[in-house]
Amino acid sequence: MLNADLHLHTTYSPDGEWQVTDILKACKQAGLRVISVTDHNLVKAIPETLTAAPDVGMSVIPGIEIDCNYKGTDLHVLGYNIDWQSSDFSLLQQQIEERTRNAFDRMIINLHHLGIYADAQEVLNVAEGRLPSPELIGEVLLNNPRYAGVEQLEPYRTGGNRSDMPYLNVYLDLFAQGKPAYVKIEYMHYSEATALIKNNGGVSVVAHPGHNLKGSEAVVKELLQLGAEGLEAFNNYHSVEQIEYLAEIAVKGKVLMTCGSDFHGKNKPVIKLGQYRTIERYEAYVRESVEELLC
Repeated sequence: MLNADLHLHTTYSPDGEWQVTDILKACKQAGLRVISVTDHNLVKAIPETLTAAPDVGMSVIPGIEIDCNYKGTDLHVLGYNIDWQSSDFSLLQQQIEERTRNAFDRMIINLHHLGIYADAQEVLNVAEGRLPSPELIGEVLLNNPRYAGVEQLEPYRTGGNRSDMPYLNVYLDLFAQGKPAYVKIEYMHYSEATALIKNNGGVSVVAHPGHNLKGSEAVVKELLQLGAEGLEAFNNYHSVEQIEYLAEIAVKGKVLMTCGSDFHGKNKPVIKLGQYRTIERYEAYVRESVEELLC
């Protein structure tokens, strides 16, 4: 075990379930030593995490996960050791929240076109002021009896072939890029995301590249040339073959190689804190990368 998890989400992420204090307690119980809370496009959890972490003997690397786009593909970039008090991140949060709220109504309309008549107000009520994520739409659809007869939702119900992570799978099958209810949100260009992180003292690492670039993993070489300083090779989305491919690129390029579960809670119930797929012979390299980020 590497005793590190550099990709965690709290309730500050629209699709996160656990509060900071709960995550820290669970991380301690899981035997983790180093963590990074990397909420989507915001840094609200960082001061709370930094304050509470010493009480549980945890080292914290301030982080964020930024949505961006490269050549038409939506990507996620992790920023570590950022100046989280910079106004740049407040502006980022404001922009993403506005664009996400504008996209929500169109997501509901797209569902209606599929014959899934989700109630937008019901989703907003359940959100309780948080951004209404596609996963939350899935949660409402699957938990309200009024949608029990919707045939398209059967694969996500208990016993269905997409019921292992039902809310996430609703997102992946219906709302992800290229899927029938997808609504394009104008994210910043990938190079802008890496520049934002670098200009605020941080280090950019491409999050789960095999997941976003499945079938086009070679693009990571371009991403490294355009500002990233590392790859998140160890995570739950990558196959052993993908880890091998990404790890070799990191080693040969002498860039960081990181590890992260992408823990969210109920939206990804099979993903546990501090657990992700690894290859033993690269573990020492990942440890060195984590230590470098701690310096």
